[in-house]
Amino acid sequence: MRTPVVLLLIGLPLACWWWIVVMARDMYGPMTGASAWMMTPRWDTPHLVLLWAMWAVMMTAMMLPSATPMILLAGAQVRHTHLIALGYLVVWALFSVGATALQWGLGQWLVITPMMEASSRRAGAVFLLVAGLYQWTSWKRACLVNCQSPVAFLMRRWRSGAWGAFRIGVEHGAYCVGCCWALMLLLFAGGVMNLVVIAALTTFVAVEKLTPAGIHAARISGALLVAAAAWMMFGF
Repeated sequence: MRTPVVLLLIGLPLACWWWIVVMARDMYGPMTGASAWMMTPRWDTPHLVLLWAMWAVMMTAMMLPSATPMILLAGAQVRHTHLIALGYLVVWALFSVGATALQWGLGQWLVITPMMEASSRRAGAVFLLVAGLYQWTSWKRACLVNCQSPVAFLMRRWRSGAWGAFRIGVEHGAYCVGCCWALMLLLFAGGVMNLVVIAALTTFVAVEKLTPAGIHAARISGALLVAAAAWMMFGF
């Protein structure tokens, strides 16, 4: 009974991380393997689907580990555990559609380079500023509170049965997107496939969601991001 849960909550993120590393090494290397499709001059439907898949894999690697406490608490049966995780990942897959569209648009407007990095200091500063300001909003706090306390969340949102388990995952995923969407803009500032940025964001998301200091960490990081944006924009 434990093996399927281990494969889901540990094996799946590890597999996603392995693929991210493979893609990143190829992207910053020869670009003849897993990342060769990224350098296409024309973003047709197959390439956009590949871009979406890249985002979906990345979001699974980054976000599923921090949702593990809620998934384990809510999953009374192995089947329900998988349905909760499925609902959670469906929300992040939908978020990946928006991220794909945003990246395509930013590329068309030359805001980001073909290497998926900000094309100028000003563009990078805007990403930092938006992410930093959002860290101080009431929406961020409300979503983070729901992510931080799985027990309280389940007491308010509990639903029985298989469909109920899926809805729990969807609702928790929605709060997590509300909590973390702005932080994902930092991928555009530092490089969408930059392993250091991806790992740092994954760690910070876990600190926000899994530690009592998460609210304070969000506000401190918000202030630091705004300061970094000002420095990049004005050079002081």
